[in-house]
This record gives sequence, C-alpha cells and structure tokens, in this order.
Amino acid sequence: MLLHLAAPASLTTPLLASSRFSLLPLRKVPVNSSTLPFNSRIPSHLLRPMSWLGKLGFGNRTAATLDSSSASSIAQGPDDDIPAPAQEFAQFGAGCFWGVELAFQRVPGVTKTEVGYSQGLIHNPTYNDVCTGTTDHSEVIRVQYDPKECSYETLLDVFWARHDPTTLNRQGNDVGTQYRSGIYYYTPEQEKAARESMEKQQKVLNRKIVTEILPAKKFYRAEEYHQQYLAKGGRFGSKQSTEKGCNDPIRCYG
Repeated sequence: MLLHLAAPASLTTPLLASSRFSLLPLRKVPVNSSTLPFNSRIPSHLLRPMSWLGKLGFGNRTAATLDSSSASSIAQGPDDDIPAPAQEFAQFGAGCFWGVELAFQRVPGVTKTEVGYSQGLIHNPTYNDVCTGTTDHSEVIRVQYDPKECSYETLLDVFWARHDPTTLNRQGNDVGTQYRSGIYYYTPEQEKAARESMEKQQKVLNRKIVTEILPAKKFYRAEEYHQQYLAKGGRFGSKQSTEKGCNDPIRCYG
C-alpha cells in the first residue's frame, strides 16, 4: 500500500491552510509496518502497492465489482444511519480523508467524525477494493454536529479550506476517483447551502470548481486503522491535537 503524505502547512486562521495548493511536490511512500504506532497489525492488503492504472480507474476488475445488482442498489441507496438525538449528519469528500477528518474534529459543535467510503457501486467495499479504481467510491468524512453550536455553513468553510476543489480526481500526488471533491447532502437545506457556497467560492478562484454536489449515499465505515489516524499518531506515533478551536498545522503523513 502507498500512503498519503502532506507537507506541514501554517494556518492563517483556525483550520485554514495557507498553502493548500502546494501539495504537488509531495509523494507517497510504502508503509513499513514496524514503524506503525501501538504495534498495529495492518491487514496484508493495506501493505500491497497500488498500480497507477488502478488509481486512474483502469485497474483490473476485482471480485468485489461482480456483486449482484441488489447489492449495488444498497450501495447506491441513501445513508439510512441515524445521528444522535438533536444532531445532524454532513458528508464530504476532499482527497485523503486523514487530514480532512482532523480538521473537522477541531470544529466546535462537531460531536463525532468517521472516515469511510460512499458514492460507489459495490456493497461493503474494503480499502483495497476502493484503491483499484473500479468501484467509483469516494473517500469521505461523515461529520455529526450539533446545529445549535455549529452551522452547516461553518462546515462548508472548512471543506473549501482543506483542499483544492479545482483539480479533477486529484489532490496533490493523490490521484484517482476516490480523491474527488464532493459535498453529499442529507437535506434540501444542505443542498441549497452547498450550491450557494460553491457559487461564492467560484468568485474567488481563477479556475473552475469541479466539486460534485449529490445526495448522501450509503456510508461504509473504513477500517479501524483509518479512523482518527492523525489523532492517534499516524505512522510516526506523533499525535496531533483534536482540541476544539486548535489551529496547529495539520501534518498528514503515512
């Protein structure tokens, strides 16, 4: 497996990276399981390198892509999970989900975050399935938040600040449909806010935004290894703060 790296970036305001478009010089490196924190045991499929053809969507079909049409309809169905009482869900795709999750963890009013896969064609995908480029899943973050303490517009601001929404199926050196930019709404109100927000964002950018805005579909929670990855220390065991309002630079590493 090849994991994502990102260079340290200073933040001009809480959560807003001043060098969000400076990802191209970065590169991925293979995981050395002996350096992982907590003596983590990583599934063997996470240690296999991904082909560039696979990341571009031309990889060999896997057995997972041969799921029945009924399983595919489940994957394409709505996210029917229920948030905690008085809470709401939001779902975003903005490249590698590690750093994006940490940004949302720090937002006051956000009560829970999970990383996973959505918008794809197969039921119960694994990370290995998604990385073949054949399942059409996106790496997403599902955010649970208290609307009395955090507005949906605040989450949208974080979303735009954490990635480049003008690069199709790419964030820096992370290339593939799973890294596409997307806002996946749960309500008509969220859809309206997302579209209005994108119109405003487009006025300040000199390239066309390629973010997709679609209904939230079935959410498949990623393997436990990926959950709160940077908060747990990542590859080097260097834990990053999830404190609300923290504006420490987010260091994304494999």
